[in-house]
Amino acid sequence: MAPVPQEELPILEALINIRNRLTALKKDRGEFIKASDVNQLHQAVVKQITKLNDLRDDTTAYNNRVDTTLADVFSLLSLFYLTIGKTRDAPATYCQIASMRQILNHMNESAVYNEADLKPFQRRLADLRQIVQQDGENPKNPKPLTKLLERQLNECDAIVKQLQESLSVLSPELVPVHQKLVTIRRQLVALAAKEGSQKAELKPIIEELRRIDSTRVDGKFLGPGGIVPSSQAICSSLLEECFEIVQEIKAHEDSKNVASSLKPIYDRLSEIRAELESLTMTHRWSLRETDLWNYSLSLQEIDKMRVDGKFVDADGNRPPGQFVLLYLLRRCYGLIYRLLSSSEPVSEELMPIANKLTTVKKCLNEVLKYGGPFSPRDLYPYQLALFQIDSMRKDGRFIGMDGSIPEGQGIINANLSECHELVEMLKESMDEGETEEDEDDDDYDYSDSGSDFDESEPRPTAVQ
Repeated sequence: MAPVPQEELPILEALINIRNRLTALKKDRGEFIKASDVNQLHQAVVKQITKLNDLRDDTTAYNNRVDTTLADVFSLLSLFYLTIGKTRDAPATYCQIASMRQILNHMNESAVYNEADLKPFQRRLADLRQIVQQDGENPKNPKPLTKLLERQLNECDAIVKQLQESLSVLSPELVPVHQKLVTIRRQLVALAAKEGSQKAELKPIIEELRRIDSTRVDGKFLGPGGIVPSSQAICSSLLEECFEIVQEIKAHEDSKNVASSLKPIYDRLSEIRAELESLTMTHRWSLRETDLWNYSLSLQEIDKMRVDGKFVDADGNRPPGQFVLLYLLRRCYGLIYRLLSSSEPVSEELMPIANKLTTVKKCLNEVLKYGGPFSPRDLYPYQLALFQIDSMRKDGRFIGMDGSIPEGQGIINANLSECHELVEMLKESMDEGETEEDEDDDDYDYSDSGSDFDESEPRPTAVQ
């Protein structure tokens, strides 16, 4: 890494200060993250980028501590934008682009992918570029930020293009074989990462590999009419690698597939994967996007331990278990990317309301789906939950604790209206032969009752 020039030292100091403020804000779980705090820090970052651009020229590639610190700051700031629900703002794209670049680099390194794997990345890159360009057209938005994000997008596009070019040399006759081998390899590394014996699951995979191998004549895959298509090396090397993984699984089944010297890395990656997989199931209720920062840092530290793409022990040797560790590492990167991509445009402050509405709507749809018989009293919990949420609005909006208007108003109001419509549909579907008691219950004053919809939560009096 290059040394920091004297004239850039004040910028480095300012960026370190901003990173410390962002880290402190991330750790504060006592209250919700305010959009005003994030905007203030964003302006501070833009100010330093402007200063940096004035000192540098566009044709030189720079890589010193200023650049690495700036990358940290932008990654954190980007996660904050997702946390406050500003998913369609340009800064929110940075962490997604960075995560995508990590995955694409690993795909390029492993050479295990097909055309179908690249299409989702192409679509997502196009979506993110549209967000950046739209923000860039706004005169209020800083040009340096747009320039930085476009450069990041261009780097990802270049990797995707490189991957596509690698596939373009594959003969059409060998595409089905290549796709099958890619699928098999993924199945094998997933098996290698599991504990215990995998003999039952491994047997049909080995048989399929042998069947593919038997189609070769003198070590060559043949096309129609007995021709020998080009790009034999791609499929042959992939086939050989699959057999290597099979041998590694067989040889190390009783030791969790990983050498003792690499066991700490295996344990840490397994722990991260388990936590991230748990978050993919519960992220609507438990995830603050800034929490992903710690996972990203841990993965980057582990990734940097590799030498020429392999993990080594204290003596510089490459112990067995490489496929397992690389699978876990790439699996973790993929989970982070999925969590970032699924972030909703609702601020953290409004997320509890959004989650309750989602639950109410799901329950109402189930009731409507399976039908009655039921009485107005059966709808009380849902009506009361909606009444409570309605009462939290002021002039049709949900107001934050600091008086601001958090992101996600449109989504929540739309879901609230849909829930009210479902309640009305359920009322209309009730039998007409209601008793007098039922008619009296229908006029019940919800504001004086307690809720049995969610007894674990106190009745909200403000945005929580």
